[in-house]
Amino acid sequence: MRPRVSIIIPTLNEELYLPKALRSIKKQKFKDLEVIVADADSKDATVEIARAFGCRVVKGGMPGKGRNEGAKVAKGEILIFLDADAILPPKFLERFLPEFERRRLDIAGCSMKIHGKKKIYRLFEKLYTLYFKSIEKFYPHATNCIVIKKWLHEAVGGFDETIKLGEDFMYIRAGAKQGKFGFLTKHQFFVSPRRAEDDMKKIIVQYLLAEVYMILIGPIRSDIFKYRFEHLSKIRKLHSHKENA
Repeated sequence: MRPRVSIIIPTLNEELYLPKALRSIKKQKFKDLEVIVADADSKDATVEIARAFGCRVVKGGMPGKGRNEGAKVAKGEILIFLDADAILPPKFLERFLPEFERRRLDIAGCSMKIHGKKKIYRLFEKLYTLYFKSIEKFYPHATNCIVIKKWLHEAVGGFDETIKLGEDFMYIRAGAKQGKFGFLTKHQFFVSPRRAEDDMKKIIVQYLLAEVYMILIGPIRSDIFKYRFEHLSKIRKLHSHKENA
């Protein structure tokens, strides 16, 4: 039977976080789905973990390429692009998807929560939701968890693999021009604080500068922000050491 939903996760050395993400998917009561892991030549146990959970594994690359490669083999009519450290709360799919359909959306994002008790996390969450919701109609945004109908993904040509940073935002904007977008604040997913552990203030400033760049200049195709997918590996190790200390 063809799955209705395909969840696609781009990975690179995600053995510390991928199991949590996959367990949260396994716990969903919505079962009409498949999980595809697009791996960028991980050197750890990422691929073995993905296969142990019954995921289909394909060759990936940078996040945009990984998502595109996963979408190429996806059988679902709805695609969900998740980051490897994203965790879906119980019943997320069976609550999110009915609203997605009721509002006749073609592409959507939702609110984000960061694991941890630091006040700056709560501030970031509020700013994230407030900003993304306030610009929903004219400058749509979503990241970490993107839901889209497969026909629309194909219509926009997938993620632009030439973009160095913010390819997800440009993807959302392209999708919103050809389909109906919605940012659903009633639904939340969780992410690890690994980026925040690196330097929350630095991350916020970088995102703000990147946002200004995209507004004033356009897609970030230069290496001005020095984004590296593998940079997350350093953050993972740092956060793992702090958790185990």
